Amino acid sequence: MQGLDEALAAAWRLIVTADTALVEIVALSLKVSLTAVFCAAVVGLPLGAVLALVRFPGRGPVIVVIDALMGLPPVVAGLFVYLLLSRAGPLGPYGLLFTPTAMVIAQTLLVIPIIAALTRQVVTDLWAEYCEQLTSLGAGRLRAVPTLLWDARFSLVTAILAGLGRAMAEVGAILVVGGNIDGVTRTMTTAIALETSKGDLPLALGLGIVLLVIVLVINAAAHLFGATARRAAG
Repeated sequence: MQGLDEALAAAWRLIVTADTALVEIVALSLKVSLTAVFCAAVVGLPLGAVLALVRFPGRGPVIVVIDALMGLPPVVAGLFVYLLLSRAGPLGPYGLLFTPTAMVIAQTLLVIPIIAALTRQVVTDLWAEYCEQLTSLGAGRLRAVPTLLWDARFSLVTAILAGLGRAMAEVGAILVVGGNIDGVTRTMTTAIALETSKGDLPLALGLGIVLLVIVLVINAAAHLFGATARRAAG
């Protein structure tokens, strides 16, 4: 095993020279996580808005379940997706297990509750503020969904970025359903775990530095959009 100074120097060289293996791993991680967050936003934004505005039997338990799923252990989500995609599972014939698609499905399941729960809270607050005005204009609760989502766009971007941060840092679920196959399903987090166990610190440190930078950028963007939302709200 290399010394820490040597490993750090080698890690920086991998980053500066855009090492092929490192770039491929980072690119796959971004592709999987961004796709998963997009799918989660398509489901989570309207779901959260509907839960905020529409009253229906069982609404309370549904909200409790979604809030609880925000803390869902990733390996449990991975196990659930594995059972769905395995040969004996209902989606087994499609051969999706140990592919990037399986990883996207697992991350989507993890991110949907985050986006839905945060969206529900934001839309609930907006409805309490604008309900009389919207009702006077003839907009019922369901018809108000697009208007409120647009009005809350900066806050909702923050929610989406929170989901992206969760997806980028996730390792358990994608390891279960992706298998950490070199060149196919190896992401930054799974590669860091593998390379560290092998004692290959330069690649692990290089990926760790890149992941840290990405997470810092995501958090900075979330802070910026949050500040924009607060200014827009007056």
